[in-house]
Amino acid sequence: MITITDTPSLAAYCDAARGAPYVTVDTEFLRERTYYSKLCLIQLAIPGEGDDGAVLVDPLAGDLSLEPLYALFRDESVVKVFHAARQDLEIFWHDGNVIPAPLFDTQVAAMVCGFGEQVGYETLVRKIAKAQIDKSSRFTDWSRRPLTEAQKVYALADVTHLRDVYEYLAAELEKTGRTAWVEEELGVLMDPATYVVHPEDAWKRVKTRTNTGKFLAIVKELAAFREGYAQARNVPRSRVYKDDALVELASTKPQSEKDLGNSRLLLREARKGEIAEGILMAVKRGLEADPKTHPETDRGRDQLQVNPALADLLRVLLKAKSESAGVAQKLIATSAELDQIAAGERDVPALNGWRNVVFGRDALRLIDGEVGLRADGRDVVVFEI
Repeated sequence: MITITDTPSLAAYCDAARGAPYVTVDTEFLRERTYYSKLCLIQLAIPGEGDDGAVLVDPLAGDLSLEPLYALFRDESVVKVFHAARQDLEIFWHDGNVIPAPLFDTQVAAMVCGFGEQVGYETLVRKIAKAQIDKSSRFTDWSRRPLTEAQKVYALADVTHLRDVYEYLAAELEKTGRTAWVEEELGVLMDPATYVVHPEDAWKRVKTRTNTGKFLAIVKELAAFREGYAQARNVPRSRVYKDDALVELASTKPQSEKDLGNSRLLLREARKGEIAEGILMAVKRGLEADPKTHPETDRGRDQLQVNPALADLLRVLLKAKSESAGVAQKLIATSAELDQIAAGERDVPALNGWRNVVFGRDALRLIDGEVGLRADGRDVVVFEI
């Protein structure tokens, strides 16, 4: 079991990997005490048997630069294979300004190949590689050194079995002609904007019951201050103040540190100093904001004129199409999208690309009365009218 701790060794491995058709990649990280994930370990494997061709890379080793790995990520002759890649890609984007390409995500591919919604890695390993993974090291502290033998074995299994999973799914996609479907789905993961949180947009993540303009203006300012503060100091946003405290502050509109002292939910550390000053300034900006600039929640779904019967028919059609195609339902269309279609909206993801072929086309024909649905035993069949 090889652990790389210096740049020349990493460069040598990555040079060798350029001769392989693919490399499987996984990471171990911590995020409990920071805003950005702390990268603790990288696992890599090229085609081989068992541990052959597989290595652990220790980014916490003082003499190690990850530039050779990032150069490999930019080499488009080698497919980079991940499972549930989003968090891994976020780390590499913020650390190295790189998104591996071409990319293959086995979780996305498995959904296209009929393994269900957001299928876990252990499930795929069990069903495809016919192996079991020891989960005992999953929640260990990956920042502590030295790593135990159990940690190393667990970490390496995340990329060695991934080779079998990738090869099986890639062959299935090629056989069914669905490779382009997965590539279409990976567009969001490949977009750097996916991994950037702008403080001015942070309010959209805060759940509120009150949606008046002035209230939301304060929420927006408080969320923006919190996000910028957390990013600048690399601390979790919840360490600044939690969402429930943010909503409380937007309701009580504190004007002084004395007012902050009356908060039930605000952390003690946030009632004085920089955070307290930032809160009071944020509330002031929200109160003074021009009503024309007040944020608005998306009330589109509440205002949809949905025909319930039609929406139910679309759900039946979706289930039938999903089972027929062997694709997870939520990957084809969400419940909200079905309501949008039933309400007459047409700028919906389910009506574009491969989804239109699998579901959207017949969904519109069902709405137009060109096709109907009938039961055939346990199956639902689409028939021409």
